[in-house]
Amino acid sequence: MSDSDEERLVDLPPSAKLVFKVLEYNGTLTQKGIVEESMLSARTVRYALERLEGIGAIDEDVYFADARQNLYEITGPPTAEGETDAAVSDD
Repeated sequence: MSDSDEERLVDLPPSAKLVFKVLEYNGTLTQKGIVEESMLSARTVRYALERLEGIGAIDEDVYFADARQNLYEITGPPTAEGETDAAVSDD
């Protein structure tokens, strides 16, 4: 995780941080998949997703296999280049 991701997540509740980590480790998931992986309640996951979307940490997309669900993924996955750029800009 890059420094900018950490800064965005600092003020979020623990449930939102857990949902972020679940998405970071598992990639793109539906809300139901996040509930299963995180063992949080569906309501808690919905709240966490709202918070993460509010700060622009995740993207929501249509799940074409079942249009009633959405897919969630982290925006702009951190790369080694992004981490290097952040380290250089810390004058």
